[in-house]
Amino acid sequence: MPHLSAELIPAMVTPFKRDASVDLEQAAAIAKYLTQEQSCDGILVNGTTAESPCLSFEEKVELLKVVRKAVDSKIQIVAGVGSNDTAKTVTEAEKVVALGLVDALLVVVPYYNKPSQRGMLQHFERVAKAVPDTEIVIYNIPSRSVVLMSPETMETLHQRCPNIIGVKQSCPDMDQVSEISLRLPKATWRTWCGDDSLTVPMIACGAYGTISVLAHLTGKLLREMIQAAKRNDSDKALSLHLKQLNVARDIFFLPNPTVVKTCMAELGLLEPVLREPMMWPDEDEMVRIRKIVAEVKTLMPSLVH
Repeated sequence: MPHLSAELIPAMVTPFKRDASVDLEQAAAIAKYLTQEQSCDGILVNGTTAESPCLSFEEKVELLKVVRKAVDSKIQIVAGVGSNDTAKTVTEAEKVVALGLVDALLVVVPYYNKPSQRGMLQHFERVAKAVPDTEIVIYNIPSRSVVLMSPETMETLHQRCPNIIGVKQSCPDMDQVSEISLRLPKATWRTWCGDDSLTVPMIACGAYGTISVLAHLTGKLLREMIQAAKRNDSDKALSLHLKQLNVARDIFFLPNPTVVKTCMAELGLLEPVLREPMMWPDEDEMVRIRKIVAEVKTLMPSLVH
């Protein structure tokens, strides 16, 4: 079985100070909040929701250090790495693994230059062989990388590189998830949902858990929902899914992580700062976001202070 066993992994936001520098003290507080108050059993650091394209490598390292120190040793840490350059991705993966802080890497499918399936295969094989003792999760997100890795390519990668143990599937195609479940062995492979409104449908098609943005707001309900779905309590899973559905969809009406960070700022969890070119919501957008916050407070009374 893979070492990476966390079912609910928030793609943690990066808090910034008013001058847009990384707020490491607040990052530690958010990591504790996610694991202690929102029942998450893992944390993804430096993923898309962390505004990772706007973070320096040194900032990414400091975030990994502070999060690892802040949470219980049982909490699994995944580091987001990767680019559209294979050599740079290999170097970054090696440097992050050398820190000794992470349980796994989330490696994004190369974006912008639109590699073929063969190009993706070679890219991931080189990364996996550079860090053979570290588990790798593929980040399959065609909305950002333009290309989609096929289930056949995942199957070949897993056969050639046993440390490639799973995928964050951010693609609303249930046939793709079903095909992954058909081709990849359940004993050695895990699929995490990468679209918050699709967690229950993906688990029904064989997914293991979720790497989530919504967990910042309704993590406890998500954990309960995942566990109900996995024990085949379909009525409870569906009920919890429907309760959170509006929020799960609405937090993406602006480019992520704009809405989730704004919601967290409204809840007093961080400063209202994004790094450019991300923009803070305008007044019309804030009206809609405050409605989301009100719904979150109804779902999660413990967040109301």
